[in-house]
Amino acid sequence: MKYFFVFAHPEPFSLSSHLKNRAVEALKDAGHEVIVSDLYAMKWKAVADGDDFPKRDTSKPLQYDQASREAFASGTQTVDVVEEQHKLLWADVVVLQFPYWWYGMPAILKGWVDRVYAYGFAYGVGIHGGERWGDRFGEGTLKGRRAMIATTVGGRMAHYGPRGVNGTMDDLLWPIQHGILFYPGMDVMPPAVFYEVGAASAEAVEEMTETYIQSLLNIHSISPIPFRPQNFGDYDDVQVLKAHLGTDVQGHALHQSEPAFVSNVFLGISGNYSPRHIPPTSHVSKQSTSQELSEVL
Repeated sequence: MKYFFVFAHPEPFSLSSHLKNRAVEALKDAGHEVIVSDLYAMKWKAVADGDDFPKRDTSKPLQYDQASREAFASGTQTVDVVEEQHKLLWADVVVLQFPYWWYGMPAILKGWVDRVYAYGFAYGVGIHGGERWGDRFGEGTLKGRRAMIATTVGGRMAHYGPRGVNGTMDDLLWPIQHGILFYPGMDVMPPAVFYEVGAASAEAVEEMTETYIQSLLNIHSISPIPFRPQNFGDYDDVQVLKAHLGTDVQGHALHQSEPAFVSNVFLGISGNYSPRHIPPTSHVSKQSTSQELSEVL
């Protein structure tokens, strides 16, 4: 298979870089093809502006979406954008890997999305009218690919649980998973989320690494998050979920055909967000055994 990593971390010796490097090595050893766009190393232009359209009429105000549409249709996009679009089309699996900063992705990665996801490429695709409002949310240019987020988090897992002060990770990743990955047609896999990474021991880092590698190697045997496709009957002619669906859930879970879920990992151990869950904290004894930790997680 062909794996495309879009990687955003400024430090080559970070845990994020370690996870990415080990994953790439393991995938290649298993016979897969891998391309990495290391955005900081590439000095990626993150600002979306008029310089993205060298052939546009500069006597008129910039309307970014329309300029994007014209450049994509006329083949006048900048070379860096075209190269990234080709990588997306080449890939079977797309991985967005980044540290979780201020409730989202680093600005350089958001800038990659803003520029690469051109009008006519990632959005504005297909017929728009009635119940069918474009080829999106389960359809589109990138349909047939699998996508996944891998992110490192400094905070405690409990902070991102159902009653955690930061909000649930499922909700926080919604704009990326549903709005950036599912929108142009990709199947979205449960994310690899690693918490309290600053407190991780060498053994825990190795567990994280192996967990990440196995999730990538087995990505085609794992069920994707069951987001509802827009154009398959669940939504009405103004793209609102039909009244008889999702009656027992609220929020973003409405847009899944099964209950919401997220794959969480705390120091390499699967998390449990059940109501009786004892929240893990950084005050867990350093001498705790894996069995003891599994009991509190």
